[in-house]
Amino acid sequence: MAGFLLYMSMTKKCIYSKFIDMKNEIMKHKWIESEKAGKDIGFEKALVDWIEKHRTGWVTYKIK
Repeated sequence: MAGFLLYMSMTKKCIYSKFIDMKNEIMKHKWIESEKAGKDIGFEKALVDWIEKHRTGWVTYKIK
């Protein structure tokens, strides 16, 4: 969580732009996981899965 808060506060991009960046990553994850499952997994499931598996690495990459 600390890395996420750091990302939201350190860069000069507006918060909405950061939100859109993150949402796009979640939507990509949703598409990939839906393809694997052979059906639409839904945004909420994709969101939770992305947060558990990828958020920390994504935020670390973004703040470098």
